[in-house]
Amino acid sequence: MDKPTVLHAFEALSSSARLDVYLLLVAAGPNGLVAGELASRLDLPPSNLSFHLKNLSQAGLVTVAQEGRFQRYRANLVLMRDVTRFLADHCCGGHPEQCPELDNTASCKPLSSLSCK
Repeated sequence: MDKPTVLHAFEALSSSARLDVYLLLVAAGPNGLVAGELASRLDLPPSNLSFHLKNLSQAGLVTVAQEGRFQRYRANLVLMRDVTRFLADHCCGGHPEQCPELDNTASCKPLSSLSCK
């Protein structure tokens, strides 16, 4: 993980609307949500949602798959995990093992389970 990638992710999430979109996609898990459902849940006009989804996609935070005439969006949890690890790796002067608050990161289940202990 490099600093420009981390910065791009944080820049994309610095908008309230984009953070709301990302949180909905994280909550939806591996099934993701289609754009229309996102727009409906967030009460956003489709053109505004499209702008935000494009920004999140360019940052690598969401993936999109075409399903017939719909586009299904999913949170890229691998990237978010890597961003979080990038931050944690810098804890305690580059010695995260000295940070007891980070101990629970070792107990995370595989990403496919979408949860940590």
